[in-house]
Amino acid sequence: MSNKTFMLRPYAAADEDAAIELWRRTWQAAYPDIDFAARTAWWRQRWRDELVPHARIVVADMRGAGGENSLAGYVTVDPRTGYLDQIVAAPEFWGHGIAEALLAEARRLSPSGLDLLVNKDNARATRFYEKHGFTFAGDDVNPVSGRPVNKMSWRP
Repeated sequence: MSNKTFMLRPYAAADEDAAIELWRRTWQAAYPDIDFAARTAWWRQRWRDELVPHARIVVADMRGAGGENSLAGYVTVDPRTGYLDQIVAAPEFWGHGIAEALLAEARRLSPSGLDLLVNKDNARATRFYEKHGFTFAGDDVNPVSGRPVNKMSWRP
């Protein structure tokens, strides 16, 4: 990351456009054959209706040498249920510690445990979660996409 560092901070309403675009870019990099631009309106509505009102959202804010800020990642956790819906790190920062920092924050927000769904064909994400202590907890199907997913859980 050379001259850039990141800090974690709570999500603010002014972050919405950057968060939506980061979601699109990141998922597009993970699944290049799917048109995520076509899903952006759906995602914005889900973000506003389901995640913002119920989840704690923490963002990774990049600070460059010139002082500019940009969203480099975020995590959404429902502290009532321990459900980690999204952990997103910008593709250009994969492997730079942002996802690990966001996961640590998710654990802080839900210290009794975390549960999530990960696409079965997303080997990179599955390896990440396994490396960080998540275990396989069953098979499922994503109710929105119909894609097969693994249920994964972390308990302290």
